[in-house]
Amino acid sequence: MTEGDLPAIMAIERATFPYDAWSEGMMRGELAEQPRTRHYVVALVDEVIVGYAGMAAAADQADVQTIAVLQAHQGTGVGGAMLAELLREARRRCAREIFLEVRDDNPRARGVYEHFGFEEIGIRRRYYDDGTDAIMMRKKLDG
Repeated sequence: MTEGDLPAIMAIERATFPYDAWSEGMMRGELAEQPRTRHYVVALVDEVIVGYAGMAAAADQADVQTIAVLQAHQGTGVGGAMLAELLREARRRCAREIFLEVRDDNPRARGVYEHFGFEEIGIRRRYYDDGTDAIMMRKKLDG
């Protein structure tokens, strides 16, 4: 992902996360940390950005920062492909585990994460701006 992708990214961000979308400034801040501590990717279909994902990595730990896919492309494997790329990058950076938070009211995303081996480790009450709880998940990474 580059700054040139931001117009498309921000449109997806606002559509996917209407209550707690990141600002463009927040996204620019994340991109400014590439490749030092961040890794962001976009998903293209017919040369159009339909999703994006990013992670942070420090020492032996990584965190999925965000994954978003346009509604019309959800359930097509786009999110899973981006998550697989984040996991590859986390391993490349020698992370031993990777964490994420997912909305309690998003069973589709939770199912994807469970399919990739993430396990629930806790709950962050009223984590999201609309008061929804976050399910904290972790995946241990093999070498």
